[in-house]
Amino acid sequence: MNGRAPAPDLRFAALGDSLTEGLGDPLPGGWRGFVPLLAAGLAEPGRTVRVANLARSGARTADAAGPQLAAARELRPQLASVIVGGNDTLRSPFDIARTARDLDTVLGTLTLDGAVVLTACLPDPGRMLRLPRPLANPLARRMRALNQVVHHLSRRYGTVHVHLADHPLVTDRAAWSVDRLHPSELGHRLLARQFHALLAARGLAAGCPPSPSPDRPPPPRSAGARWLATRGTRWVLSRSTDLLPGLLRLAAVELRHRGTEDTLERAARAATRAALRALTPAEPRAPAPGPPRAIAEPAPQRAPQRAPERALEPLD
Repeated sequence: MNGRAPAPDLRFAALGDSLTEGLGDPLPGGWRGFVPLLAAGLAEPGRTVRVANLARSGARTADAAGPQLAAARELRPQLASVIVGGNDTLRSPFDIARTARDLDTVLGTLTLDGAVVLTACLPDPGRMLRLPRPLANPLARRMRALNQVVHHLSRRYGTVHVHLADHPLVTDRAAWSVDRLHPSELGHRLLARQFHALLAARGLAAGCPPSPSPDRPPPPRSAGARWLATRGTRWVLSRSTDLLPGLLRLAAVELRHRGTEDTLERAARAATRAALRALTPAEPRAPAPGPPRAIAEPAPQRAPQRAPERALEPLD
């Protein structure tokens, strides 16, 4: 025996929607996804990583800022991932100011509690689904606004950030499941590897990175047509009362502005700037129970530190 006390457990809380829940990477009885793949490579041998995946399919930023954040704080995580907002862009009305406030609440609270926070910007759903321009353009506009907010807040709080929107895996068909909205097993593995590399560069990942090789062969191309004809059709019909009418209204507005789309672009940029200006500097919140611990042991300098406040930069 070397007399050293065992390293404390590493607690990892994952907040978000179906992407974080693991959709696209099925296992018997459920989903896996990037969270457990990343968790397996975080700690040195002999140290336990306790994962709480609080993400739920269909979740929006308000869900992350409400019940998911409350549950996460009870766990006192040293590491937390927050990837959410895609569902907000698909719903009407889309309020970028509220979305920004929700994300600021989640990232600010977790950071002030002492957690290292993981974030990512998201790819354009219209591009992924190959929607016609009257539908694709407004969705792209909303996603750009969401990603601008995430970029600014990731800088404000010093998160470990993956630029997923412009990552090469976005154009790799094998990295996406048959629904074209969620990563495949390969995509989840690549995302986990991206986060692992960034954490390792900060000295915050002591284990081996996830393997890039999938456990299962990718689905055949015909699976996409089968999904669209069966589950895809049910997915559209199940959301016809909240999603489809909003998308049709967006398309109608887009068609009315044919030839003057720059008016809509300027309005979207102005709304995003206003949403960011309205965010007040982060204020101390009641701490989570118990003292936060460094994600890596021992090395006190590796303990998560809150990044200094930075002025929010103007949008292009």
